[in-house]
Amino acid sequence: MNTLFDKIWDRHVVKTVEDGPTQLYIDRLYCHEVTSPQAFDGLRRRGLRCFRPEQIYCMPDHNTPTHDQDKPIEDAVSRTQVDTLARNAREFGLTHYGMMSPDNGIIHVVGPEKGLSLPGMTIVCGDSHTSTHGAMGAIAFGIGTSEVEMVMASQCILQQKPKSMRINIDGKLAKGVTPKDVALYLMSKLTTSGGTGYFIEYSGDVVRDMSMEGRLTLCNLSIEMGARGGFIAPDDVTFEYIKGREYAPKGEAWDKAVEYWKTLRSNDDAVFDKELSFDGGDITPMITYGTNPGMGMSIAGTVPMLDDIPEAGQGSFMKSLDYMGFKPGDKLLGHKVDYVFLGACTNGRIEDFRAFASVVKGRRKADGITAWLVPGSWAVEAQIREEGLDKVLEEAGFAIRQPGCSACLAMNDDKVPAGKYAVSTSNRNFEGRQGPGARTILASPLVAAAAAVTGRITDPRDLV
Repeated sequence: MNTLFDKIWDRHVVKTVEDGPTQLYIDRLYCHEVTSPQAFDGLRRRGLRCFRPEQIYCMPDHNTPTHDQDKPIEDAVSRTQVDTLARNAREFGLTHYGMMSPDNGIIHVVGPEKGLSLPGMTIVCGDSHTSTHGAMGAIAFGIGTSEVEMVMASQCILQQKPKSMRINIDGKLAKGVTPKDVALYLMSKLTTSGGTGYFIEYSGDVVRDMSMEGRLTLCNLSIEMGARGGFIAPDDVTFEYIKGREYAPKGEAWDKAVEYWKTLRSNDDAVFDKELSFDGGDITPMITYGTNPGMGMSIAGTVPMLDDIPEAGQGSFMKSLDYMGFKPGDKLLGHKVDYVFLGACTNGRIEDFRAFASVVKGRRKADGITAWLVPGSWAVEAQIREEGLDKVLEEAGFAIRQPGCSACLAMNDDKVPAGKYAVSTSNRNFEGRQGPGARTILASPLVAAAAAVTGRITDPRDLV
């Protein structure tokens, strides 16, 4: 009756405190520059070293500029954070992929592409979108800075075991519908609190048909439903993606690993605390209209009317629309936009750039559009050039920036000005998330590309 979550969790239990938390062993800790400094300081104060330094990997991504990375960072705060991570990694003997290293990028993009994130692992990072790595068939979740220190010191963490939820998505996705649309659709149905207290297993025909890049996008957005994390049982798609990567098992160790990984599935008689089912055929290209990721709708739909919103939420609903400059009943198709952002740990992988290029090929960037196209890693940037996508994008009037979190959040130079509309492939549309007063519309790479060449919110199915 075990679920996949039970199997991985139970294998990592060190000790269970009666009427308390579980001491859980952690296979991989990722550190970036924003949430790690206080953890390192805590170790120093207590005279401690990292218990298993070979299982900790560090890289800057949030504060890194996406241009001129070979020069000193101009912003003093960003420069301090990036330099501090490098110094801490040296002092504590940790692997560090610094700026301009070919191994650098967004930590949630680099981990899977290097084979550091593997099926059956427990993975943590001081970042909520650690749920991304669940696509590899791992239990992966974000933790706080004090917990980062705990893992550094002991390679363990104290956690309450979450409840289990399975979301089945069967059927087939229509043309122009992507995994990002699947995630936005689920959030529009479940709201941003629908997964609170749960760890979600995604399954069904639609999920099995997704590429690894698509699965990483879906799991990345689990946290936006309030879930502790989300994951997908590993299968041949997973194994093919991992095989041959730098840190993947090799030779006899590979065969043994795959043999184990094939057991990582929920039993046929597994019982979940909650189970939901959806039809992939009901999903269309999606956009958001408000200031949380659950405020989503079909790109051809209309903003809900006030009467459609429960009374308790009507005040925040209207506040959100006021911030965005929209009204109940508005259609957003054709609405003028100012910025387009392709990237982030949500949609900064090679498949996302292929999708964007497929729409803009033979077309031109619209006048008045500022476009930031930011690979999730230097490896993605190299693949873009190997496949000639850079030429397609350049001919259409676009430039590729250097890797980093970029305009996902206003912690670097890539900030959307107040009042401007940005169609963004990132994960959050909170007030000020992309810059003070910025208005964010979350969308897939196809929708972003359609907006980039038309200057307006456009259904990509009209262009593909």
